[in-house]
Amino acid sequence: MTYTNLPYHRLENKADLDVLLDDIGDARIVMLGEASHGTSDYYAWRTAISKRLIEEKGFTFIAVEGDWPDCYQVNQFIKGYCKPGTKVSDVLKHFNRWPTWMWGNWEIAALVEWLKEHNDHPNNKKVGFYGLDVYSLWDSLQRIMKYLEKKDGQAVKAAKEAFKCFEPYSSDPQDYARAVAYVSEDCEEEVLELLKEMAQQQHKNPASNPESDFDAEQNALVAVNAEKYYKTMVRGGGNSWNVRDTHMMETLNRLLEFHGPDSKVIIWEHNTHVGDARFTDMARAGMVNIGQLAREQYGRENVYLAGFGSYEGTVIAGDSWGAPMKKMEMPPAQEGSWEDWLHNLGATDKLLLSRELREIDEARQQIGHRAIGVVYDPNREMFGNYVPTIIPERYDAFLYLEETEALRPFILKTKEKEPPVLYPANE
Repeated sequence: MTYTNLPYHRLENKADLDVLLDDIGDARIVMLGEASHGTSDYYAWRTAISKRLIEEKGFTFIAVEGDWPDCYQVNQFIKGYCKPGTKVSDVLKHFNRWPTWMWGNWEIAALVEWLKEHNDHPNNKKVGFYGLDVYSLWDSLQRIMKYLEKKDGQAVKAAKEAFKCFEPYSSDPQDYARAVAYVSEDCEEEVLELLKEMAQQQHKNPASNPESDFDAEQNALVAVNAEKYYKTMVRGGGNSWNVRDTHMMETLNRLLEFHGPDSKVIIWEHNTHVGDARFTDMARAGMVNIGQLAREQYGRENVYLAGFGSYEGTVIAGDSWGAPMKKMEMPPAQEGSWEDWLHNLGATDKLLLSRELREIDEARQQIGHRAIGVVYDPNREMFGNYVPTIIPERYDAFLYLEETEALRPFILKTKEKEPPVLYPANE
């Protein structure tokens, strides 16, 4: 491959983000990706960008690729609603579903501490923190029951019926999915009725804490979509991915509506969710993602997508699903890949803007772009870790790091009966 020179900006310190902030302009939705869930540098740069977006552009909340109940506890903590003496470690220990390192790490602890300090300042509007993902079926049902303990009416009855329906499956979503995937008897009707009753009750009896109501209704929505997700996961194909990202988009819409017409959101997710799926091989498989859906619903001028990648380094991942996390060597990028191209332009960190890349024909071709999942084998990268991508269309900006280091995770014990979750090999 012939390496054409590409226009790029240096990326050495926080001041070098000025050009990125200018390029973001007045976008309402800013999505910050990552090429793996186990790389410290991605979290650090996303934190630096998020702080500036909050302080300089008035962004309202951060939404991440995490479970709603666990992230909502972070939201309560940073807004000062937890009991006195609660520490950030007390909150992050709830991220005990494998892979625990995604949110249970020192990099996130630093961000959460900063958000709390920001919110504690009397002149600052409180910034929120929420989870967009769909996996927390049982946790969400339990949160709903706790919310309804002191309430009466149909919502309580609906919650009990939903619990009763799921009880035979011992809190294991995959057991439930296998049992109902190819038969007509399932718990779909029960969770839909729960969502309906929650919405009606809150419309009739608005509480003094609207966010508490929102939390309860969101947990009901998670239960509905999680039930659907686990059934489609067992059946195979790309449908479960689409259920998941469509749920993320629905949650994003609800959050923006809840926070009002002037609200602005920062999203942290893997590149496979953030980068517009239409400009990758995901499109051929009929898969969509939240980056694509947001552009379609809000317009490209209101949505800014930033991808990340690196040439070599170390990463946290597991050998197989549920395996102990370990620090792994990430080899130099495959020859002919996007990361290899950027490396050959000079061994420096770079910030690239898509509006500048679109003038270059070579950059508009499909190029292999590395993506590492929570399960990773460095020796088999060529068999599934490179996503054919038209970079300047998939993203609005790309942050390239020459060498990256592994995330610094907490040591958290996973839940005894860990519900299996389907991730693509490169997510």
